[in-house]
Amino acid sequence: METQRTALYEYHKSLGAKFVPFAGYEMPVQYSSGIVDEHKITRNSAGMFDVSHMGQLSIEGNADLAVELEKIIPIDLKKIKLNQSKYSFLTNKKGGIYDDLIVTKVEKGFNVILNAACKDNDFKIINNFLNNKFKIILHKNLSLIALQGPKSSEILEKIISGISSLKFMNGNKFSYNGKDVYITRSGYTGEDGFEISISNEFVENLAKELISQDVKPIGLGARDTLRLEAGLCLYGHDINESTSPIEANLKWAISNRRREEGGFVGYNKIKSDLNGSLSRLRVGIKPEGKIIAREGVKIFSEDGKEIGSITSGTFGPSVNGPIAMGYVKLDFSKLGTKVSLEVRGKKHEAKVSKLPFYKKNYVR
Repeated sequence: METQRTALYEYHKSLGAKFVPFAGYEMPVQYSSGIVDEHKITRNSAGMFDVSHMGQLSIEGNADLAVELEKIIPIDLKKIKLNQSKYSFLTNKKGGIYDDLIVTKVEKGFNVILNAACKDNDFKIINNFLNNKFKIILHKNLSLIALQGPKSSEILEKIISGISSLKFMNGNKFSYNGKDVYITRSGYTGEDGFEISISNEFVENLAKELISQDVKPIGLGARDTLRLEAGLCLYGHDINESTSPIEANLKWAISNRRREEGGFVGYNKIKSDLNGSLSRLRVGIKPEGKIIAREGVKIFSEDGKEIGSITSGTFGPSVNGPIAMGYVKLDFSKLGTKVSLEVRGKKHEAKVSKLPFYKKNYVR
């Protein structure tokens, strides 16, 4: 399949982006100042991320839509308020995760943000499941810009008035140069921020306005270090079709009513995990010293037994040290448990650590 490009590709080039292939797209991984600098800019000021490779799905329907969607998405969609967003998943029959996603209730139904690598498959799964009863569109004409960092609200307010009143995990329609844009107060960095859904036609104008307000462009490299410090999962690495939300330590993302009542695909496995059959758990891991433990590194107990493996690992610029996440056998998941990591044939000390590694700064 041909590699795709977002509507901002040429603009990224003009900003000095270095590109990498990612989920079928040619995406900026970093700009001239480098990943660490971009990470710190996002933590201290404001950074602009082009996340237009993500899927933007809209499903329109009546009250029956929430009832039907609840059969594959384990949140309380009947109770979700207008313009409220919730983190959730698309579950499979074995209780695994087809994708993790953000669902927002809008006037005509729901908007769903899907991961880039999963979006076409998600569309098929949802469409088949809803059996053509509702209008479902995977938008090709929309871009998605994430503005992240402590200064993002005051900067965006100058360009699109009224956004500073949005609460975390809520959205609304706003006007940008006379055109409708949909903005949610959310993100993937552990910072306050916004995700702006805007027509491909106008996205470059918006990007240029943000850059003129001293916002810096940020690539996928810093997006990864920021999300890992915030303890957030990356689909295809920390979670996938064979991990249940419970072992992924994401029980909080399944509404209480749904945990008790079930009625969604994969509930039997999830219920048994909730009721004590859990064998492993996703945890934070802090290596001692400076060693970086990347995905696939084996985790051992103090007495040398293999107990799990790393799913994400990097150097965390805000915590000034190496950080990682991975799965360990349940008996070894207690905070402070000493473990060792096998990197390039040598064992290195580490311990099970609290997540997130970096305190989140969301605006409640």
